[in-house]
Amino acid sequence: MSYSIKEIFYTLQGEGANTGRPAVFLRFSGCNLWSGLEHDRERGLGGCSRWCDTQFVGTDGAGGGKFRSAEELVNAVSSHWPQVRTTENLKQTGHTCSPLVVCTGGEPMLQVDELLVTAFREIGWTIAVETNGTITPPSRDLWLTVSPKANTTLKVLRGDELKLVFPQAEMKPECFEELDFDHYFLQPLYGPDLAENTTAALEYCLSHPQWRLSLQTHKILRIP
Repeated sequence: MSYSIKEIFYTLQGEGANTGRPAVFLRFSGCNLWSGLEHDRERGLGGCSRWCDTQFVGTDGAGGGKFRSAEELVNAVSSHWPQVRTTENLKQTGHTCSPLVVCTGGEPMLQVDELLVTAFREIGWTIAVETNGTITPPSRDLWLTVSPKANTTLKVLRGDELKLVFPQAEMKPECFEELDFDHYFLQPLYGPDLAENTTAALEYCLSHPQWRLSLQTHKILRIP
């Protein structure tokens, strides 16, 4: 299988349980909920097109392109890590934190397959996937962050993180509290009402302690 990649870049994870952790972001091209084109912004399935701020169309971003195999893509990702360590190296040096790749999009589950997961695992990487949860993962050997979208069928009912953009009239946090996730995050809806949305999310977390507040710290720090 070949892979269409919008961009590859090294930064800090800005959201959720891994906030502050160095990671290589692997942004896949394409999404199953909307085209990513401005003229379709009011027509995307799930409502996320109205506030989505991610560029995932095409393969013309930094590090992007068409990759013919899992090995070729893994090598490209590895080249962005300051010092790639295999699992054995980590054991010998006493490190317990493996290199992290964050597969995002668009919707990465349109392209992430078992071959790619295996290729990363064989060189000791941790694979995180940020998904809308409408496509079943090819493997359980992933750090799964699920961000449900309105008017879609959620197929991923368990994972590491459930991240809900808040507030959304169609997406109440209480609808997801019985699912099997280790962490539950509310992320304030980004836009002109960010301050009000942040206050609303903060107050909800205080009154519903199952939920934690997730801020987009990469935007605060102005890093990729």
